[in-house]
Amino acid sequence: MPPLLAIDAVSVAYGSTQVLHQIALTLSHGSIGCLLGPSGCGKTTLLRAIAGFEPISAGSIALEGQVVSAPGRTLPPERRQIGMVFQDFALFPHLSIADNIAFGLRGWSASDRRQRVEALLRLVGLSGYGRHYPHQLSGGQQQRVALARALAPRPRLLLLDEPFSSLDVTLREGLAREVREILSQEGTSAILVTHDQQEAFAFADEIGVMAGGRLLQWDSGYNLYHRPASRTVAQFVGQGQMVPGRWLDTTRVETPLGILRSDAEGTPGAEVDVLVRPDDLVHVRSGDSSASGALVTATVINRVFRGAEYLYTVQLGSGQQLLCLTPSHDDVAPGERMALRLDQRHLVVFPRQTA
Repeated sequence: MPPLLAIDAVSVAYGSTQVLHQIALTLSHGSIGCLLGPSGCGKTTLLRAIAGFEPISAGSIALEGQVVSAPGRTLPPERRQIGMVFQDFALFPHLSIADNIAFGLRGWSASDRRQRVEALLRLVGLSGYGRHYPHQLSGGQQQRVALARALAPRPRLLLLDEPFSSLDVTLREGLAREVREILSQEGTSAILVTHDQQEAFAFADEIGVMAGGRLLQWDSGYNLYHRPASRTVAQFVGQGQMVPGRWLDTTRVETPLGILRSDAEGTPGAEVDVLVRPDDLVHVRSGDSSASGALVTATVINRVFRGAEYLYTVQLGSGQQLLCLTPSHDDVAPGERMALRLDQRHLVVFPRQTA
């Protein structure tokens, strides 16, 4: 059975300007994907190409094995069975909520339309709101209506173009989880475009990190964070610093945090940078008999209280500064010393980057 979506070596150009370069990814039936990257990286252009709004200059896009885009040939958007949710919701202010949701159900009988609208209102948690108008709803409720309208014709793929960006920051992650649950209940595959990592992690099964019109890695959020394929991915996803090191032999790296072992094989004597995430550094409390591995001592330079956690900026004796995330019960003041152990389960090593 072919994947729901297959993008093969797709490029998009505006005249002589190349916008997308050889993008390749697949999305399985029932999966939820995300295109993550900074503004101008090409993620919305790729979404528009999938929808059929943007012609491609190389490669192909296929839905369930049918090629819908190729150079010089593009299946019209209305024939792709793809739904879209836009950044500004694009609800019709003069139509009721029920009529907004039913807008794409032309050709359905009145009875089937009514049943579908009522089912979707229940699904998005807005039962009883059918006679309301968009201006009577909150931003989060309007977003659910836009989602229900896009789901109404039962598309085989739903595309969401930064749908949460106009909402309050505190609502985004929660709403992303809610939308994911709604899509799961409908059995609808989707691709989200966002620049917000937490949104991506809360929403997607697979995430594609984009930069400069290229897809750098298409993977789970876990692997993007713990097993980044490139330095650019490592620096974009999550927080972390690069610690200088040198291969002692094919499996051991000497660093200011001690001698570390790697599953990857290196060249003895070669200089490298080791990625250290805030959660890689474990605070070892005085008298902790369970601590194992080499310990280093660092001075607390700064700390940020995050409720359940403190994010510390610490400085090693070498002058290297690192971030350390600990439970907020570990209350260490700036200027005090902390004993730290490096959790080596995900040692990520890159060749040394020179200026």
